[in-house]
Parts: sequence; structure tokens; C-alpha cells
Amino acid sequence: MNRTHHRHRVPGTLLAAALAALLVAATGCSSKADGDGGSDSADGVKSGPGVTAKTIRLGALTDLTGPYATLGKSIVQAQQMWADETNAAGGICDRKVEIVVKDHGYDVQKAVTAYADLSPDVVALPQVIGSPVVAALLDDIESDHLLTFPQAWAASLLGKDSVQVMGTTYDVDMLAAVDFLTRTKGLAKGDSIGHVYFEGDYGANALEGSTWAAEKAGLKIVPQKIKATDTDLTAQVSALSKAGVKAVLISAGPAQTASLVGVAASRGLKVPVVSSAPGFAPQLLKTPAAPALLGMLNVVSAAPAVSSDLPGVQKMVTAYGKKYPASPVDSGVLSGYNAAQLLGADLKKACAAGSLAREDVVKAHRGQKSVDTGLGSPQDFSDVSRPAALSTYVLKPDAKAVGGLVGVEDAHEAPGVTEYLANRS
Repeated sequence: MNRTHHRHRVPGTLLAAALAALLVAATGCSSKADGDGGSDSADGVKSGPGVTAKTIRLGALTDLTGPYATLGKSIVQAQQMWADETNAAGGICDRKVEIVVKDHGYDVQKAVTAYADLSPDVVALPQVIGSPVVAALLDDIESDHLLTFPQAWAASLLGKDSVQVMGTTYDVDMLAAVDFLTRTKGLAKGDSIGHVYFEGDYGANALEGSTWAAEKAGLKIVPQKIKATDTDLTAQVSALSKAGVKAVLISAGPAQTASLVGVAASRGLKVPVVSSAPGFAPQLLKTPAAPALLGMLNVVSAAPAVSSDLPGVQKMVTAYGKKYPASPVDSGVLSGYNAAQLLGADLKKACAAGSLAREDVVKAHRGQKSVDTGLGSPQDFSDVSRPAALSTYVLKPDAKAVGGLVGVEDAHEAPGVTEYLANRS
């Protein structure tokens, strides 16, 4: 996926039914707009699609039935929690916030159809899961001036006024991953690092970063490309073992991370493994792969662990636990809630300037150079060509921690990031 940042194959019909019920509940409470909203409202605020005198309607294109279903559920619930909190405090611009949810199941064609149905009636999208999905919609989102926060972190999504990649991109995270391995895991010049990655923008962008960083460090990358449907990585582990790799990077989903680490441990390839943030879910710590994950895995992320002692994170975790006591608090909760808070700030700023029209919401967003929601590193949204943040956390699994991860290293900019971005430009 694709920082949430990033973002799971979920077995069993019971969970599928539960996710379907969540989708019905989420979509059922948000009917279509009563028209697009006039050019000006009675309060003098200019409006447009998704805005009426009483309502601000937002949209979410998510995955509730595909490989990132648990992520999608967490993000949907976190953003609904934000909407409920916002409405309880009086709403935004004296309007109630509604979020309309569409499930694409990580299927690009379904997402394109869902966007066509959803986009005429919303002012912004606080959630779109998947780099391939966002890539397919990129031109439409930009021409529609529909401010969008992808749950995807590919550098190919940069450069559009209306599309905001939060935090770092996958390639920047891989620079941090290679730096972490060379500093703490004893890798030296001449060593090889495996990199297992999804085909498409997510994996390709991560591979760009790892390849550049490895070359700078005198290391060699051994690439292994996989599909999102590949859940048995025995062949990849065999190839990496034969190549004599001293560590492995993985840019895929949780199912692939569990298979890679579990198979590697059973085959004697007990080397450090570093995952992009979308490659981990706390549910993995209840699978047979748990001992290997606890012993071998680290995660690089633009966001802190939800077990962080940051006051903003702790407040969010407490509120989410009360609202959804049966749901785990994972990185999707943090990423989704953060995106919603950021969009809320944009809407308030646009309202104060007198217009909730889409293009003015985008303008309000791009005018912010240092935004800190208390949920991680400050972000700069003023330069569409660069990631909003350049600092990466290093985390590790912990079965006793909220969210299944704890911090190893606080957010920091890896050596070479500025040079890399200059070369990439």
C-alpha cells in the first residue's frame, strides 16, 4: 500500500460478514446530498458539491473485504469517531459532518466505479486506500479539485495540488530502513539485502529507495517481486537464502510479512527483517508466525506506535477503546484519525476565509507549512513535489503493547534523504 503510514488478508466468513455489516452501517447513515449546495449559503459562506446549509459531506474509498480489510475497518471507525467528536462540539462552519463509505475491496475497477458514484456529492476524501487505486483516480481527483488523503505513500502520488500524501513516502522509509540495518545490525560493505515487494507503485517506489541507499552504503539489493495475491513466500525465501542475504526488507501486506518471516525462521534464515508500515498488523501476533515476528522484525513508519507516550496519541487510544471496545487499536486508527483531523483543520480554515468550495478547501490546505496534530511529526503541505515529512520512526512488535508495536527509535531524518530527494527531482 500502500505510509499508514500505509496498511490484510483476513480469513474466515465471520470477519467478512462483520466488515460487510460495518459497511452497511457506515453507508446507511449518510444519504445522498440534497443537491450540490448553492453557490452561497445564508451565512455568506460559499459552498459547492458536498456542502449544504446544514451538512459537510466527506467520502471514503476503502478496503473492507480485500487484503487490507482490517486496516480499512480501523480507518473507517477512527474517522467516524472524529466526525462524532466534531459534531458533538458543534460541527464545522455550523454544519454537521457526514462520511459516506464505499468499499472497493482493493479492486481498482471497483474503486473507479465507486469514485464516479461518490465524487459528485462530497467536498473531500479523508481516506482512499491503495496506491494502485489512487493512481487510477489521480487525474480525476485533480480535475475535480477534490482534496484527498490517500492511505498510500508512493512518491508517484506527489505533485498534485488535490492529493496529499501524509508523512514520508515509501522510498524515504527504505532509506531509513537501510540506515537502521547498517547502524544496528552489523551489515557491512559487500553484504546483500533482500527486498520483497509488491508489484506496482508501492513496491516499485520502495525498491527505488532501498536500491539508492544500498548503493551509497556499498551493499547489494536482491529483489523479489510478488503479487498482492501471493501469500506463500517459500520460493522467495529459498531464493534469498541461496543469495546469502544478511537482512531482508519487505514492502507488502501483513499476510506476506507473516509468511516471509515465518518461513525464513523455519528454514534457518534468521536475519533481520524490516517492513514498511503497511506490512504489519497486530493480529499477526496471534498467528503461528508470532515468535519469528517478535524475534526478527522491525517496522519503519512516518507515524509513532499507538503505544507511544505522546499525549495526543494516548488521548486518541483511550477514546477509541471506549467507542470500539471490541476492536484493536492499530496503526490504521492513528493514520485515519490524523487524516481526519488534518482535513478538519483545512475545512475550518476555508470556512474562516468564506468558502467551502472544493478549490478553496485545497487552497486552505496548501497554505499550511507546519501542521502538528500531536500525533507524530509536524508536516509541511506547501510543496506538492516533496513528502510532507522526512522523519521516520523505527518500531518493533511487542505482544503486550497497545497496537502490537513499541518504539525503537524516535522520528529522525536518515542520512542522505535530502540528497536523494534532490536527485529524484
